[in-house]
Amino acid sequence: MWRSNVRPKVGIIGNSYLMNDQYPTHAGGTMNSDAVANVAGCLPLLIPTDPRFVSVEELLESFDGFLLTGGRPNVHPQEYGEDPTEAHGDFDRARDAITLPLVRECVKRGQPFFGICRGFQEVNVAMGGTLYPEIRDLPGRMNHRMPPDGTIEEKFALRHPVKLREGGIFHQLLGAAEVMTNTLHGQGIKTPGARIVVEGEAEDGTPEALYVKDAAGFSLAVQWHPEYRAGEDPVSRPLFEAFGRAVHSWSEDRRPTALSLSA
Repeated sequence: MWRSNVRPKVGIIGNSYLMNDQYPTHAGGTMNSDAVANVAGCLPLLIPTDPRFVSVEELLESFDGFLLTGGRPNVHPQEYGEDPTEAHGDFDRARDAITLPLVRECVKRGQPFFGICRGFQEVNVAMGGTLYPEIRDLPGRMNHRMPPDGTIEEKFALRHPVKLREGGIFHQLLGAAEVMTNTLHGQGIKTPGARIVVEGEAEDGTPEALYVKDAAGFSLAVQWHPEYRAGEDPVSRPLFEAFGRAVHSWSEDRRPTALSLSA
């Protein structure tokens, strides 16, 4: 049981969209809010991720933790010293301007964050790493992209195993050395950033799970989408529960605590 009836606040990183191809909006998937509210036990609030509206300093003081969501636009390659190409796809420079420094400040403070898909890539870039623009074009790699057709259930279906480092954080948290995950991404880690520890890989060698070494607080990120049916999936649920414990601890004490692997 938590010591307060007021749920700690998790800032969900929003994405920019054009509604009906003309009306600018900030949006977030309902399944993200569901996972934060009903599995992590926190209050989900959507962040308009644009420096015109919010600052990193305000976010750090206003929220207890952050969910770095997936999104169609990619991190701009200039953020890791490369020039953009057609293969890099679309970008969201406003989101880059908020999330990358936000990750670095959270690492310094020990404030918890959980990265998903693009969020996984943002954590790596924020710590000095680089990305491949298109995983499926690399020799020996599979197509990790979302199937273009089918139902939501088919698009988010489990598609490949992820092998976890024996005895690592993810192994302990999930209780298995190998787990099945969905896959809905085009880009992936090329070189890990400073202090990035890759603890999970797909069968083709693509990095799938990481944390920031010596970060004082919760700093886990995964390349797949655990928010899908997070309350039911045996891999997703422990991740969001652990994130929730970290956020509750930060909310109560405003200081980082070691990652708890048990309820």
